[in-house]
Amino acid sequence: MQFSENSRVWIYQSDKKLADAEVEDIQQYLNQFTTQWTAHNNQLKAKGEIRYNRFIVLIVDESQAGASGCSIDKSVHFMKQLEQQFNINLFDRFNLAYREGEEILSLPRHGFEEKIKEGKINKDSIVFNNLVQNLTELNTKWEVPFKDSWHIQLFRDLVG
Repeated sequence: MQFSENSRVWIYQSDKKLADAEVEDIQQYLNQFTTQWTAHNNQLKAKGEIRYNRFIVLIVDESQAGASGCSIDKSVHFMKQLEQQFNINLFDRFNLAYREGEEILSLPRHGFEEKIKEGKINKDSIVFNNLVQNLTELNTKWEVPFKDSWHIQLFRDLVG
């Protein structure tokens, strides 16, 4: 199934790395949810995917039908169910993810700040911008150097 580059995107970041078995289970739930996801009784052209065993990405191609407030509420409710079932937190916006070598790690804001002070995160470190809005941004602006991300606004005094 081909999706428009303008397709809307929502990224939910787990506070911990998911085991491969969890990823398989969550992917099955995502497939089931997205095939039944509707907006005003119109089937949404949607898919869900898991990246790096940590990020759950929902994608809706609105060329067929647009996501409405009610349909977005359904997705939030679905994500809250996943949280409970898999004992993860998907809604902490200050759980910040970054790349350390091949590994994707995340820390709460104060832990991230400590890594900056220790020099383990610098302006060239790759961070994840989970605020991207569409598929184009997901492919070009999701994994970015710290200096080019919204994160820099929070920690400008520490980075220099």
